[in-house]
Amino acid sequence: MARPSRNIDQLLINAALELLPAAGTRALSIRQVCEHAGVNLGMFHYHFKTRAVFLRAVLQQMYDGMFATLQLEVNRPAAPMDSLRAAMLTLACFARDHRRLLVRLIGDALAGEAVAIEFLQNNLPRHFGLIAKFITAAQRAGAMRRLPAMQAMAFLFGGAGAPILLGTATTDSGMLPAALVDQFATTVLTDDAIALRIDMALAGLAQPAIRRKRTGVRK
Repeated sequence: MARPSRNIDQLLINAALELLPAAGTRALSIRQVCEHAGVNLGMFHYHFKTRAVFLRAVLQQMYDGMFATLQLEVNRPAAPMDSLRAAMLTLACFARDHRRLLVRLIGDALAGEAVAIEFLQNNLPRHFGLIAKFITAAQRAGAMRRLPAMQAMAFLFGGAGAPILLGTATTDSGMLPAALVDQFATTVLTDDAIALRIDMALAGLAQPAIRRKRTGVRK
């Protein structure tokens, strides 16, 4: 008779997701994960065999949940700029909710950690590709300036995501002055703050005639 599943693999993944923001992929100990999950080391090897296989599974599960939501925007009937806004909100809120882990991953990748590099190489093109499609559709519809997609993406991500990741890195390192730490949480990380930055970035990318119509500004 087959042994009933206790979802041990998911217990281990959940434990790793709780520990990774502090440890990163370089320093995470499998023994520490097992202790945190209340699972013996033998069951870890039964489910995942190696540390690298486990870390890939952990990171991919985190990312795939967000990407599934992002793909829904591809099939939802909406004006291109509205679809782009919804997709950027999904990405920016994902970055906010996993900001410490993402900062660690970027640091690990820059330090040469193979699993972190592989994860970023495999997944960054996926959501960049979808955002590029929305940008192209908005340009074809005449709603957005005719810019190279990479330049438009740099402008969007610079407004939406960069403040989250850079602010987290400077806050956690102690470089951000104490007086600004609370302001970072209340004026950068909230849903309203994220939506406002995305709206401002999209307004900057919109065709001038459309922007004047929306804001009431005349030549």
